[in-house]
Amino acid sequence: MRNNCRSMLAATIFFAAASWAQNLPEVPDGAQALSLTGQPLYAAAPAQGALGRLATARADYDSDPSDADNIIWYGRRTAYTGDYRGAIEIFSEGIETHPLDARMYRHRGHRYVSIREFDRAIQDLEQAAELIEGTDNEVEPDGLPNALNIPVSSLHGNIWYHLGLAYYLKQDWDNAYRAYKNGFDSGRNDDNRVSTTHWLYMILQRKGDPEAAAEVLDVITADMNVIENMSYHNLCLFYKGELTLAELIGDNEDSPAGAAIMYGASNWHYYMDDLPKAKEMLEQMLATDGWSAFGVVAAEADLAVDK
Repeated sequence: MRNNCRSMLAATIFFAAASWAQNLPEVPDGAQALSLTGQPLYAAAPAQGALGRLATARADYDSDPSDADNIIWYGRRTAYTGDYRGAIEIFSEGIETHPLDARMYRHRGHRYVSIREFDRAIQDLEQAAELIEGTDNEVEPDGLPNALNIPVSSLHGNIWYHLGLAYYLKQDWDNAYRAYKNGFDSGRNDDNRVSTTHWLYMILQRKGDPEAAAEVLDVITADMNVIENMSYHNLCLFYKGELTLAELIGDNEDSPAGAAIMYGASNWHYYMDDLPKAKEMLEQMLATDGWSAFGVVAAEADLAVDK
C-alpha cells in the first residue's frame, strides 16, 4: 500500500512539474532570458575550466543517464557555463526519472530565478520544501568550492533560501519572511546565519517594521566564523552601525558579492528615505555584465515595480 501511495504521489508531482516546465518564453537567438524590462540577456563566454568540468559531468551522465547524481551535476555544470535554459531542460528530464527527488526541484527553481521566471521558481521550490518535510538535512556539495574547500550550505537551507528569494523578487514579503525563517540556521553555521539574517532584515524593513528588523541583527557579531558569505556578514554589520558605507562598499562593486553589497546599500538609502540615491544605485547595478547575480536580479525587480 505504501509503495502504491508513493507511486501515485510521484505521478501527481511529475504531471504538475511537467506542466510548469513547458513553454519557456521565447528569446532572441543566443539569449538566455529577457530582463524584466524586455532586454535580451546573453551569457558571457565560459571559462575553459568550466567547460572542462562540464565535459567530465557530461561523460558521467552519458555513462548512466538515469543516475540522479549524474543528472544533478550535469545540470549544475551546464548552468555554471551560463546555459541556464539548458540546465533547466536537464533538471526537467531528471524530474521525469526522479519525481520525488527534492534536489531536482531545488536546482531547477534556482535557474528559473536566473532567467526571471519567478512564479515557476516558486512552484518548484515549494514542491522541494514539501518533499523534504520530515527528512534529515544533508550537506550540499559545492560546485565552486570556497578557499577552505568546506561546504557551508545544505539541501534544506538552499531550498528555503531560493524560495525566500523568489518570493522577495515578487515583493511577497510575508511568504519571503516565512521561507527565510524556516531556513534560518538550517546549515548550523555562521555562513547560513548571516545570509538569512540579511534577507530577513531587508524584508522586515520593506514591511515597515524597523524595530523587528533591528532585532534580527542581535545574532550578528563581528567575530563570527564566516567562510564564504563575507558580503552578507559585512552588510549585517553595516546595518548594525559597525561598518561605514565606505568600508562596506570598498572596491567590490563589480562582482557577485559586490552586487549583494550594492543592493543592500541601495536598500539602506531607501530605508533612509533617500529615494534618488537608492534608484541611482539600482540603475548603476543594471549597467554591469553580471545579470545573473541575485543582487542584480533584485535591483531589476525593484526598478520594474517602480516604473
